[in-house]
Amino acid sequence: MDKDRLKGKRALVTGAASGIGRATSLRLAAEGASVFCCDIVAAGVEETVSMITAEGGRAASGTVDVSKLDSCEAVVAAAGRFLGGLDILANVAGILRPGHTDKQDPKLFDQTIAINLSGTYYMCRSALPLLLDGGGAIVNIASVAAMQGVPYNAAYGASKAGVVGLTQALAAEYAKRGVRVNCVCPGGVLTPMTLGGFNVENLDASLMARIAPLVPRVGKPEEIAGVVAFLASEEAAYVTGSAYRIDGGQTC
Repeated sequence: MDKDRLKGKRALVTGAASGIGRATSLRLAAEGASVFCCDIVAAGVEETVSMITAEGGRAASGTVDVSKLDSCEAVVAAAGRFLGGLDILANVAGILRPGHTDKQDPKLFDQTIAINLSGTYYMCRSALPLLLDGGGAIVNIASVAAMQGVPYNAAYGASKAGVVGLTQALAAEYAKRGVRVNCVCPGGVLTPMTLGGFNVENLDASLMARIAPLVPRVGKPEEIAGVVAFLASEEAAYVTGSAYRIDGGQTC
């Protein structure tokens, strides 16, 4: 880890109350960025900020419901005021609502799309005016579920496939204006979301076995955060429109 790689950079991270979002906030701060951490869970995001400032970093917190455009616009404005601009947007906020597709309440599908896909779009749309022509970077969190069928997760897979498509479209549209847009596609990662993520009745274990990684363990949030930091840095200046699989060989 290079403690000066992101020195002077200004970052906004969603989903920063726990899991990959918290790990990303800590990693960006550890590499020198000032970080505005936001989440719908106020207590968790405030704890993340305290962890950063305890190590001498600069950070502030805000609350956001990424499924609502006005909330996204408000938190981007707050981040811009605190940071004095914006160089990095990391869209990590997301939910996982597994279940048997033929039995699941369709409202859970709508909620998953609203947070995982529409929320990523709303945050990008809100932040782009601060990033344009300034060499900014957007890093979205997608999933290997965008590339491989994951049983009992139709909504999640659809939303994350949308994030990959959104990432590529924005990368193509804004490359000439200095904004790089990439996404990270984690496999199984040990987070509060995934710990309770597969509580599905009558689950067919043989279906789940097909998505096992080659590396015999789950991923760590810090491993995903390291890739986010790279993509946000000048070391990735020639990288845009990419979807990085970090999945222990699950999809190879």
